[in-house]
Amino acid sequence: MARKRYSDEDILKLLREIELNLASGHDVVSACRSAGVSDATCYNWRKRFGGMGRSQLSELKALQKENGRLKKIVADL
Repeated sequence: MARKRYSDEDILKLLREIELNLASGHDVVSACRSAGVSDATCYNWRKRFGGMGRSQLSELKALQKENGRLKKIVADL
């Protein structure tokens, strides 16, 4: 079975969908399955992206890019 790769924006959308299902009374396993992911994946995503909005996600990407650039500069020295 091939692994699915989700972009960070897709992960935020799926987490929001799962949260809506949980708020409507579904349990965690059925909410995750309706979104097409396992409950372990859901918990890992929630740990990584929990409470994050789109603006915070773009800031995170920018900081990671800047950090990579600075690490490359230090490695060249």
